[in-house]
Amino acid sequence: MPRRSLLSDTERDSLLVLPQSQDDLIQQYSFTDADLALIRQRRGAANRLGFAVQMCLLRYPGYALASDTALPDSVLHWIAKQVRSDAGAWPEYGEREKTRNEHLHELRAYLGLSVFGLPDFRKLVDSLADLAMQTDKAMVLAAHSLETLRQKRIILPALTVIERACAEAVTRANRRIYRALIDPLERHHKRSLDNLLNVAPDMSITWLVWLRQSPLKPNSRYMREHIERLKVFQSLALPEGLGRQIHQNRLLKMAREGAQMTPRDLAKFEDERRYATLAALAIEGMATVTDELVDLHDRIMIKLFSAAKNKHQQDFQKQGKAINDKVRLYSRIGRALVEAKESGMDPYAAIEAVLPWTDFTQSVTEAAELAQPETFDHLHLVGEQYSTLRRYTPEFLDVLRLKAAPAAQAVLDAIDVLREMNMTGARKVPDDAPIAFVKARWKPLVITDDGLDRRFYEICVLSELKNSLRSGDIWVQGSRQFRDFEEYLLPTEKFGAMKSARELPIAVNQDCDQYLHDRLLLLEQQLATANRLALTNELPNAIITETGLRIIPQDAVVPDEAQALIDFASGMLPRIKITELLMDVDDWTGFTRHFVHLKSGEQAKDRTFLMSAILADAINLGLTKMAESSPGATYAKLSWLQAWHIRDETYSAGLAELVNAQFKHAFAAHWGDGTTSSSDGQRFRAGGRAESTGHINPKYGAEPGKLFYTHISDQYAPFSTRLVNVGVRDSTYVLDGLLYHESDLRIEEHYTDTAGFTDHVFALMHLLGFRFAPRIRDLGDTKLYVPAKVGDHPALRSMIGGSLNVKHLRAHWDDVLRLAASIKHGTVTASLMLRKLGSYPRQNGLAIALRELGRIERTLFILDWLQNVELRRRVHAGLNKGEARNALARAVFIHRLGEIRDRSFEQQRYRASGLNLVTAAIVLWNTVYLERATQALREKGKLPDDGMLQFLSPLGWEHINLTGDYVWRQQRIAEGGFRELRKPQE
Repeated sequence: MPRRSLLSDTERDSLLVLPQSQDDLIQQYSFTDADLALIRQRRGAANRLGFAVQMCLLRYPGYALASDTALPDSVLHWIAKQVRSDAGAWPEYGEREKTRNEHLHELRAYLGLSVFGLPDFRKLVDSLADLAMQTDKAMVLAAHSLETLRQKRIILPALTVIERACAEAVTRANRRIYRALIDPLERHHKRSLDNLLNVAPDMSITWLVWLRQSPLKPNSRYMREHIERLKVFQSLALPEGLGRQIHQNRLLKMAREGAQMTPRDLAKFEDERRYATLAALAIEGMATVTDELVDLHDRIMIKLFSAAKNKHQQDFQKQGKAINDKVRLYSRIGRALVEAKESGMDPYAAIEAVLPWTDFTQSVTEAAELAQPETFDHLHLVGEQYSTLRRYTPEFLDVLRLKAAPAAQAVLDAIDVLREMNMTGARKVPDDAPIAFVKARWKPLVITDDGLDRRFYEICVLSELKNSLRSGDIWVQGSRQFRDFEEYLLPTEKFGAMKSARELPIAVNQDCDQYLHDRLLLLEQQLATANRLALTNELPNAIITETGLRIIPQDAVVPDEAQALIDFASGMLPRIKITELLMDVDDWTGFTRHFVHLKSGEQAKDRTFLMSAILADAINLGLTKMAESSPGATYAKLSWLQAWHIRDETYSAGLAELVNAQFKHAFAAHWGDGTTSSSDGQRFRAGGRAESTGHINPKYGAEPGKLFYTHISDQYAPFSTRLVNVGVRDSTYVLDGLLYHESDLRIEEHYTDTAGFTDHVFALMHLLGFRFAPRIRDLGDTKLYVPAKVGDHPALRSMIGGSLNVKHLRAHWDDVLRLAASIKHGTVTASLMLRKLGSYPRQNGLAIALRELGRIERTLFILDWLQNVELRRRVHAGLNKGEARNALARAVFIHRLGEIRDRSFEQQRYRASGLNLVTAAIVLWNTVYLERATQALREKGKLPDDGMLQFLSPLGWEHINLTGDYVWRQQRIAEGGFRELRKPQE
C-alpha cells in the first residue's frame, strides 16, 4: 500500500518555489567574481548556462538539477544575462546526463556540499521530533527540515524522503507525549479514567459525555450541576502538574481528537493511547469547566445587579406621583413656616392651617416609606436575591482553588471566613472578619450598629471576587482564562536575555530615555504647531475656542461619472447562485483544500458536502435544514464533515487563501495597497436556545445578543473575525485581528470608531508597530496631555486635560516592554491582557504606565487629526468600507431571522467564521468580474477614467441568489473559464 502523502501539491510547490521577483533573483541568484570565473571555464553556451543553473539550484532551494526540472523563463533569462549566454541554449544542456553529473560533482566540492544519507536522515528525525512536540503540522515540519539541511550544507533529498522523516518524527513525538501523560499515573488513576467511558448512574450517557456538556442558563440550578462536573474532574485526583511539560498545542489537539471520538471508539484504543487521550480530555475538560463556572458566576452576578437596578428605577417611577404629591405638600408647609417666622406666628398653628396635625404626622410616616437610601443606590435591593446566591455559593467557594495577589488578599481572607461559616453552620459574621475591601457604597449595608450584616457581607465578597477574577488580582488553579498574571507573560529570565540582546519583537526604541526624548520632542513640536494654527484660525476645517472644538464634517459626494460607472458595472455582473459562486472561487483558489481531517490531515473527499457544511454556517441555515435543501446530502454526512474537517484553524487557513487571492489581484489595487484596515462589531440577536447564552448591552437595547467583530482591509477583504460578548468594549479585540490573522497582508494603519479605542490600545498599537487612527466621537471632550505646563499652549487650553506622568512611565518601562513582547511572542493574546488591565479595580503600575504611554500617542494622533484633512478622509473611507461589508454580511446571514440560535459557543464561532469566509468569497468573485466588466466598458469606449474605478465596490449581492435549493452543479462556462457578462439593459 503506498505511503500517504503529508503535503498537498500546493504545499510541495511552495516549499521549493524558485525566486520570481527581481529583488528575490538579485538576492538569491547573483554571482561573485569567483563564481563567474569558474563558470567561464565551461566550453559552450549551453554548458556555461547549465553549470550556472546547477550552482543556483544547489544554493537555493538546495536541490540538485534533475532531468525533468522545469525552470521559469525569468530565472533562465536572469542567469543567462549574468553569464553572457543565450537562454535558448538551455534544452541542449539537458541532452547530456554525463555532463550534468560531472558538473554536479565539481559544484559539490566548490560549494562544500554533501549528499543526504541514512545518518543524515536519522539526525533529521531526531531534530524534528523536538519540533513535533510543539506541532504536528507537516508544512511546518517540512519547512524546518529544508532549512536545517541548508544550514548543514546538505543537498536536499526528494520531498518524499522529507515526508517520511516528518512522519517518523510525529510518531516519536506522539510516543513521548503518551509516556509523559501516562508515566505519572498510578493504577487508581487509570481505573478512574476508564470509568469515564462507563454509563453514569441514573443517566443514559457516559460520564465523559456528561462532563463535556455546557451549562444551559446562568442560574443556580445549572451552576450547581456544573459544580458537580468540576467535582468529578477533581475526584480523578490526577498528579499535580500533569501535562505541563507538553506543549499546549499538542495537548489541545489530542483533546480535540478525543472529543470527536465516541466512548466506544476510545475504549478500542490500545492502553497507552487510550489513557493518554483520556488524561488530555480530563486536563482540558477541567480547565474548561473551571472557566465556565467563573463565567457563569459572573453572569449571575451581573443578572442580579441588573435586576436590582431595574427594580430600583421601576419603583421610583411607580412612586413618582406620590413623591410629587409629598413634595408639593411640604412646599406648602415650608412656605407657611417661612411666613409664620416672618410674622411671629406659632409654627405649629401654621402647619395645622395647611392640614390637620394627625394628617401631618401620617404624611411624615409615608414620606419615610417613600424615601430612598441617602446614596440613591440600588445595592440594598440586591439583598432580595440573597437566597438565589445561597443555593450555590457555598459549594462554589469550596470547589474553587483560589490564590490572590497582595492587592486582593483581604478578599481571599474574607472568602476563607465564609468557607468556615459554611462548614460550621455559623450565621453571624465574626467581628474580626476582614473589611478592608468593602467600598464606600457598600459600607452602610455591610457595617451596621449590630455588627456585620451576613447577607450584604457575603454579597459584597462575591461581587469583589468577580471583579478581582476579571482583573487578575485573584486567580484560579487549573484555569486557562483566570491564571496568575505573571504566568501570561514571558519568563523574567527570557525577557531579560532578549532585552540584553536587543531582540525584543517591538517596533520602538527599547531604551526608555531615548524613546521618551524622541516622542516628547515630537509632541512639543506638534503642540506648538497646532497652537500657532489655532491662534490664527488656520486649522483646516476645524475651530478651537474657549468652549471647545468644532470640526466641519467632510462631504462624501460620489462624482456623477463614478455613479454611472457603478450602475453600469454592477448591472453587467452575471446572475449566479451562491453555490456556483463558491465553486468558481474554489476552482480559482482551492480554499477547500485547507479543511483537512483533524487526525489524518487528508482533504475532504467530497468538496460539495464540505461546502454545504460551510454554507450552512454562513447563511445560518444549520445542518439539518441544509441536508434537506441539498440533494444527496444527509445530516449524518454533514455532521461528520463538520466534526472532523471544520474547526477554527481550517476556517482561518481557508480565509487566508481567499484574502491572499484578493490581495494579489491587480484590480483590487484600485481600492488600496493592503496596508490599511478597519474593524467594527456587528451585533446579531441571540434567540431560541441561544438566548440564555447572549449578553445584554444597553447600547443595543434590552435583547441578548452576540457580536461578530471583523477586520477588513482597504481592498475589502475581511481577514479576521471574532465572536465576542456584546458587553465587552470593542477596543479589547482590535489587536487580535491585526496580530493573529494568517494572510499575507501587512497592515500598517488601522481605523476604528469610538468604541474601538482606549489609551491602553493606543499604547500597545504603537509598541507593536501599527499606526492607530480611530474616528473619535465628541473629539472635543477627549483631552490632550502635555509634557510641560498646561498654560504653555493657550489656544489649546480648552482641550488640555493635564500633564503627563513621565516619571511613572520610566519606573515601569520594563513592565511595559515585557507585556508588549509577550503579546507579540504569542505567550498571551492581546484581548486577554487588555481585558485584565482595563478591569476594575486593578490600577497597578503597569496599567498606569501603559495609560501614560497611550496618552502620549493619543495626543499626537489628535494633533495630527486637527491638522491633516487627508487623515480624516482615509479614516472615514476605511470605516465606510467596514459598514458596507456589514450590510453584505447581514444579507448573507439570512436564515432563522438573522438570529444566532446555537447554544454552544463553538457552534456560534463557526457561524461567525463561515459567514466571514463566504463574504470573502463574494468579495473575490465580484472583484474578478468587476475587472472583466470594466475591461468590456473600456473596449467599448464607455469607461470615463481609470480614476473612477476607486469608487466601485465588490460588496454587491443583488445578482447573487442566496436562497432556495442548494444544488452543487456548475453551469457550463464559456471557453476561457469565465461566465458571460450581462448587458447593462438586462
